[in-house]
Amino acid sequence: MFDVIATRVPHEIVQRKTLAIVLPLAVSVALGVLDYATGRDLAMSALYLAPICWLTWHVGRNAGMLLAAGCAGVWLVAELMARYTYPHPAIPFWNAFMLLALYGVVVWLLSALRNSQGSLEQTVNLRTAALQSEIVERQRLEGRRIQAERLAVVGTMAAEMAHEVRNPLGAIALNLDLLQKEIGKLAKTSSHSPDEGGVLVNDMREEIRRIQHVLEDYLQFARLPKPLRRPVELGELLSQKLAFMNGALEHKGIVLRTSFDQSLKSVNADPDQLWQATLNLIRNGIEATPQGGEVTVSTRSEGGEACIRVADTGSGMTDEQIQQVYIPFFSTKITGTGLGLALVQQIMIEHSGRVECESAPGKGATFTLFLPHTANA
Repeated sequence: MFDVIATRVPHEIVQRKTLAIVLPLAVSVALGVLDYATGRDLAMSALYLAPICWLTWHVGRNAGMLLAAGCAGVWLVAELMARYTYPHPAIPFWNAFMLLALYGVVVWLLSALRNSQGSLEQTVNLRTAALQSEIVERQRLEGRRIQAERLAVVGTMAAEMAHEVRNPLGAIALNLDLLQKEIGKLAKTSSHSPDEGGVLVNDMREEIRRIQHVLEDYLQFARLPKPLRRPVELGELLSQKLAFMNGALEHKGIVLRTSFDQSLKSVNADPDQLWQATLNLIRNGIEATPQGGEVTVSTRSEGGEACIRVADTGSGMTDEQIQQVYIPFFSTKITGTGLGLALVQQIMIEHSGRVECESAPGKGATFTLFLPHTANA
């Protein structure tokens, strides 16, 4: 279909060009015949400007000049064939030359106007495109500013909440230890086994640990320090860190694949924060991927930026979910806090970078961290 369209468009252009040339020529010849037939009764020389202007506007200056010369020649032929008597035999040739000069001036001015219009249209198109690009960039920066403000508010709230809840949890955990000892003492004078109470205490202790884990996520999100940047080789950093994840991957039966661009330049980044962002993406990939699936971590250079890509073969996400994954507290997991990807985005903002997601239901997800090769320290 595209081949047919591509063939049709040039064919239509050729037809229009042919019409733009043939029609003025035919009109010029017709005017010459009419000029000869009417003699001096009608002044036909000015009418030659119509096909000349048409051809100049649609084809160009050179074509207009050629037709101007042709029209002057047609007028001269019609004048000579009429066999009028002039005081001097050179007068009709002089008149033809004057007509040619007049036609030439008109062609020159009209073509200059046409070129100016084309240049103006091109300038307008370029400035319109630049303005649209600037609007898109401003919208992107405004979105990042609003997101950063939102993250700051959420971080403050999370820090206050975590501070208020963590101390009571510590007291509860301590009292649970004392309660377990008391259960052991009471079991000596009771028919019930101390293991029954111990199971309940252990369950409560596990729930407390889970809450403490959530609080740690909140505090980490709220108290993210300014990055301490230094030159970091991405391949070397990831190779060292990923070596400690083999156990978790083998436990879930997931294959880890890596592909590091050895020619990639180093980046100025905080290695701990950069690994934290990558680790969050890897953990999400592991949790979303069923047993026997794959998680791929790779690096590459793209458009003057260094990229870390984490791809999984999990369940994927819808477009609506992709739009919300960076919003604090939004999570597609039942037990998720919804702060992992928000933290990733915050880290990338602090590094003058960005994070992008590509996914589709049933086709896994791919997250890419973009870092400038020379980020501002």
